[in-house]
Amino acid sequence: MEFSKFKGIIFDLDGTLIDSSHVWSDIDRKFLAKRGFAVPDDYFKAVSTMNFTTAAEYTITRFDLKETVEEIAKEWYDMSFEEYAHNIFLKGGAYNFLSQLRAKDVKIALATASSKELYEAVLRNNGVYDLFDFFASTNDVKRDKGFPDVYEYACKGLGLKPLECAVFEDIIEGLQGAKAGGFTAVACLDPHYIADWEQMKQMADFFFSDYSTLKV
Repeated sequence: MEFSKFKGIIFDLDGTLIDSSHVWSDIDRKFLAKRGFAVPDDYFKAVSTMNFTTAAEYTITRFDLKETVEEIAKEWYDMSFEEYAHNIFLKGGAYNFLSQLRAKDVKIALATASSKELYEAVLRNNGVYDLFDFFASTNDVKRDKGFPDVYEYACKGLGLKPLECAVFEDIIEGLQGAKAGGFTAVACLDPHYIADWEQMKQMADFFFSDYSTLKV
């Protein structure tokens, strides 16, 4: 597939553009261990589609925690910001792919569950923030990934229609949301979701494991 045929590309951030899943696994472990819990096998995947607020609400309910949503969200932010600002990097070949898209006048948007402070920090640290035309967060819409809302919001921000855009995602729910919105869905392999890879390949219109193999 030649991606310059699209007028816009909408990228997920964590696990798709950047190698950050290991950071969140570590944060989950430390956060729950502090409260006397081991990380359940399904927890990381369950919260991966959620923003801080939704994930905090889910975590409070699941573990019967006494903290407020705001307190938990702040704790997660404090634990993650230093990593995003300095220690998390783009996936191999992603910088060149983004640069080539811009050279071909393809518009680029971000659609993420991460907060503005985190995505701006990591994109600036990796020298690609200014390549993006629009930024969309699940904080900006009503529903989490699994639904098309955040992709539709990003698409509208680019001034395009869903049929003119491809969505890059590393989770099943993201692919489902993209497909439900009428987008071309592109699956990116992230090692944390290797168990879902065969299902993701079946769902997606295109799939890859290395940006250097993609054609612009």
